[in-house]
Amino acid sequence: MSGLFIKKRPEGPGKKRRGEVKDAEAKKKKKKSVNLREEIESDSDTEVAPTRRKKDHEEEELEETAQEKKLRLAKEYLQQLKEQEEERLEDESEDVIAHRLQENVLEQRGKLQRPLAKELLPPEPAEIRLLRGHQGPITCLVITPDDKHVFSGSKDCTIIKWSISDGKKVHKIPGGRKGCEEQHIGHTAHILCMALSSDGKYLASGDRNKLIFIWNAETCQNLHKFQGHRDAVSGLSFQKGTYQLFSASHDRSVKVWNVAENSYIETLFGHQDCITGLDSLSRDRCVTSGGRDGTVRVWKIVEETQLVFSGHEGSIDCIRLINEEHMVSGADDGSLALWNVSKKKPLARMRCAHGSHGEAGLQQPYWVSAVAAALNSNVVASGSHDGNVRIWQCAEGFRGLKPLYTIPLVGFVNSLQFSSSADFLVAGVGQEHRLGRWWRLKPARNALYIVPFKRRQPLA
Repeated sequence: MSGLFIKKRPEGPGKKRRGEVKDAEAKKKKKKSVNLREEIESDSDTEVAPTRRKKDHEEEELEETAQEKKLRLAKEYLQQLKEQEEERLEDESEDVIAHRLQENVLEQRGKLQRPLAKELLPPEPAEIRLLRGHQGPITCLVITPDDKHVFSGSKDCTIIKWSISDGKKVHKIPGGRKGCEEQHIGHTAHILCMALSSDGKYLASGDRNKLIFIWNAETCQNLHKFQGHRDAVSGLSFQKGTYQLFSASHDRSVKVWNVAENSYIETLFGHQDCITGLDSLSRDRCVTSGGRDGTVRVWKIVEETQLVFSGHEGSIDCIRLINEEHMVSGADDGSLALWNVSKKKPLARMRCAHGSHGEAGLQQPYWVSAVAAALNSNVVASGSHDGNVRIWQCAEGFRGLKPLYTIPLVGFVNSLQFSSSADFLVAGVGQEHRLGRWWRLKPARNALYIVPFKRRQPLA
């Protein structure tokens, strides 16, 4: 039996292509839908992001409460005020510095003048304070730059440091007896003069034993002793702003020392009699009064020259600089004189400044034993033994002296000094003149007097 074979028809190429085409179209559609979906998702992301950030910012604003907002605004306002205040203070400090520099220039030129005379009122006698502690007449005194303390020297050879505020003794440097110079640290003879450095660090004191002692002004400890003068040391002054010390003596010489280095610098000669007083300020120069040689001298240290002035008729016993260009001096002929350092004759002279004493026809003027000046002002003071300290006003250009008022003080006024602020005046008084024993006033007290001044209120 023959079998029947059925022959299968092979698939044609057309069918195969159609299947592939369908599959390709399906894949294409699928891919297209995927791409479209990705594009849609991508677009939706870019569109939604800004909306989300805006929403976050609004949420942050909503999170700040009203109280917090007030606090933030207050801090911003305070910061603004602080910046404005700093700018104002900076402007003010610049103005203050400029004003101070201008004052320094005027001070160096001797043209700075405070119109103090119209402000000072006479003190009440009950307000004058008496400080007692010395056994001998007060011969010299210095006030510290901060106006808190005063040092006084006396014929009892002691130095006392006083507190201005309560009048109590802060420290006392005892004096020694004659003949114990080798064992005693300090003065064993009459102290005639004192000086204090402008920073208040060093105190210098001179005596009749030709010695100059240097002390620590804070602790009153002895630091050094200068020897070199051949007679009593009668005047001392530190150059302002330095540790250069000028000393004057009855040996007719002026010596220059460096206190910081404990060294001697040089000696200046010119006076023909005992030098009785000395003063200096910022310039590298000093002024002296020459006693009975009748001259005032200005010593120019750097140029090694001196200027000679004459105008008093008696012994010139005291001198003080008012500013860098003007000075005042007093003499035993009873006169006060105002000088300019560039003119050889006095600009003004007040005869018998403290009056006279004695019987009719034999009257003698009261000696002017001390002068003082409120620095860079138009006010000076003078002392004698007539029972008064006299306050004077310098006329315009220092061409005259006008009496303002008197302060009653019994005794020989041997030293006067205004405080740096000119709020008070300190007077050193004794029963005897600081340079001798021609008279003795028994009713007088050997003491310091602190005279406070009142100020006239400025008109509104």
